Parts: sequence; structure tokens; C-alpha cells
Amino acid sequence: MTQPFNHRVTLSLVAVAIGLGLSSTVQAAAPQHVRIAVDVPYPPFEYRNADGELEGFEIDLGNTLCQRAKLDCEWVVQGWDGIIPGLLSRKYDAIMSSMRITPARERQVLFTRPYAMSPKVWVARRGETIDLDDPASLKGLSVGVQRGTTQDSYITQQYADTLDIQRYATAADVALDLESQRLDLAFLNYPVALDSLEIGSPDSQFVQVGPRIDRPESIFGKGNAIAVRPRDQDLADIFNQALDGVYADGTFETLMHQYFDYDLRPASRKTDS
Repeated sequence: MTQPFNHRVTLSLVAVAIGLGLSSTVQAAAPQHVRIAVDVPYPPFEYRNADGELEGFEIDLGNTLCQRAKLDCEWVVQGWDGIIPGLLSRKYDAIMSSMRITPARERQVLFTRPYAMSPKVWVARRGETIDLDDPASLKGLSVGVQRGTTQDSYITQQYADTLDIQRYATAADVALDLESQRLDLAFLNYPVALDSLEIGSPDSQFVQVGPRIDRPESIFGKGNAIAVRPRDQDLADIFNQALDGVYADGTFETLMHQYFDYDLRPASRKTDS
């Protein structure tokens, strides 16, 4: 049986060794086993392949971080609605599932430094006339969002009096109902819209409406980060050291370009900006 994370064991960190073409390693005395929660499916960040195995950008990144930190990590699939309660009740030790740092979440969990920042987009069927700047034209239209996400918060705060908001357990369910014409609009994470609805393809029946959105920070936060329980500062430090290492030697960008054709780095990680 998997042993729970032992908070009483002091974690020792060894400085990250960084060199061109060399891997950076963070060594930890304990815990040897860390359970990481992930919401599936959420392509291309995390999903199951034809054999039922977990794949995706965050799966690859998380496995790399655990290898460098010398942690024996186990992925735990958890629905988004209960992902923070599950962490706080010790079902697992960390969350790495495109979770944005927001003030509300910071009151519940401890975040690492951000590792990614993906914008949100409106999606509609091709040929539909949608004017986001004209609230009157949106009256009565339905929009789908994943429940409990920053997309949900944004739509609720900005459009509760205008749109018929439909909330779903997963982003895949949002995309499915848009495809089935049970929704007029969807508000999704941009990479998810690209992957599930192919909005970047000229042959897709769906298109992006308006610009990509990542503001205000009060709703969308500072970027995606790993969440741990507030008392687990040592574990957060270990992940931070490993994240700094994969950024410093280019590993993050290599992984990023395997899944995305645009920059996923948050502003705080862009040394060239």
C-alpha cells in the first residue's frame, strides 16, 4: 500500500548543477513517494493514449521534474471539482493540472513558482455572427465552461446577466456539447480549443472569436503552478528547484515545442523579454 507523505521528515536539498547540454538534478532525502493529482482528459496537457496510459505535456514535464528531484512519483486521476479538497484531505501530495495561481486558491494551497501561462478563447461554430463587444447581441446565447476554473470565474463575473452559462465537469464535455449544437459558444483554455476543436485548422467547423484572453490577473492569476498543502514548503522548494533547472538548461522549451507552436512561458520565466 502506498505510504502517505511524511511531513515530519526534513527534506534536504542539494544545489542545482546547470550546464549547457547537461541535466540539472535536485536531490531529496524524502519523500521517496509523491502522489500527483491530474484532471483527465485535458489534452494536450494530460490525456490517456490508446493503451490507457497517461500522456501529455504536463505528464512529461512532471515525470522530468520527479526524475531530477529523485522522487518516486505516482499520478492520481482526480476530477477538477474535488481536486483541491482531495489535496487537503491527503488523497495525494500535489496537484499538477494547469492550475492557475489565483488569490482565492492561494488561501487554500501553497503554490510553486509558475511554470506556464496559457490564454483563454471564445469558440463558436464557423459562420456564426458573434459580437463580444455588443452585450445585447449575446442575450440568450449559451456558453459552456468547465466548472470551478478561471474560465468559469471570468464568464460568471463578466457575463452572468447576458449569457446562459452551462457548467461542465470537464473541458471535453464542453467541446462535445458545442459539437452537438447544444451550446452556442464555449470559453476554453486555448491549447484545449486547438486540440479538441481544431480551431487552428481551416477545415474545422469551429473558430476562435475575438482575441486570446489572459487578463485580469485577479481572475486568471500569474500562471499555472504546482499546488501542495500549505505546510509542505519543503516539497514546494524541491519542485521549484527542479523547475528552475528545466528552464535554465532549455528542457522546458524542448518539451513545450513538442506540444505547442507558441510560447507557453509566463512573463516571469522569459529571460529574453
